Amino acid sequence: AEALGFDEFWVIEDCFFTAAVSLAAAALTATERLHVGIGIVPAVARNPAVTAMEFATLAGLAPGRFHGGVGHGVQEWMAQMGERRDSPLTMLDETLAAVRALLAGDRLSVEGRYVTLDGVALELPPAEPPLVSAGVRGPKSLAVAGREADGVILAEHCSPDYLRWARQQVSDAAPGDRHHRFTVFAMAAVSDDGDDARRALAGPFAQIAAATPDWLQHLSFFEELSERAAAAGWLAAVEAMPTAGWSDIAAVGTPAEARADLEKMADAGAEAIALFPNPADPLADTRDLAASLLR
Repeated sequence: AEALGFDEFWVIEDCFFTAAVSLAAAALTATERLHVGIGIVPAVARNPAVTAMEFATLAGLAPGRFHGGVGHGVQEWMAQMGERRDSPLTMLDETLAAVRALLAGDRLSVEGRYVTLDGVALELPPAEPPLVSAGVRGPKSLAVAGREADGVILAEHCSPDYLRWARQQVSDAAPGDRHHRFTVFAMAAVSDDGDDARRALAGPFAQIAAATPDWLQHLSFFEELSERAAAAGWLAAVEAMPTAGWSDIAAVGTPAEARADLEKMADAGAEAIALFPNPADPLADTRDLAASLLR
């Protein structure tokens, strides 16, 4: 990714797949220029003091190149680990506040609903505290991000209209005129035949759409898509989705179409767009994406 000219490399911590902190450390030590982000660690998975220690360590490995991310985590996964909280919103709020204060070098004593710290301070706070963004979706969580985070990480299938709406939620809650960086994850597929690229993403998107998550319901075409799915099934409905619908949820199609999709997202306020390569052959697909999309 670094040699091909990408600016950032993002790692995930989906349960029970890979651990983000160790992946980020490996990426930072294997590169010289690339910025590395975590999107995200669940707030409940670690004590905030430990999260701050890990983020400080990563920031020390590569000053100015690490970007931390904290979110709710998928609640079903948190329940599997026995870590689900009655109020994920409060947990996230308290965690973000504590982590960012510790990274700034503060000595912290707090007794919150979930976070309790008694005179905790990092022995080696980073000289340049890293950004800590919130990986969130809904209006209440975006308001927490506005108050307590440096930015927002929006997961895949985020439309430009949704991004504009999310930015407004954050802006309304933010103290003063604090700037928040928006990072957007996006599925990507590029082919000289744009229909081939869209077919490659139909299955993965149909699986997610079938659960009708709240954030997809913001899409202008989702009601029509749901009606078609009720009659023909989700995969058939997605395969018949018009090109305009795809351009709202992914960077997909011919190179020119995919570049236009990225430009729409940038115009809506995305400062970074992280693309998912095809897991069947990620190295080859990363090369294809670089050749097609980087200028």
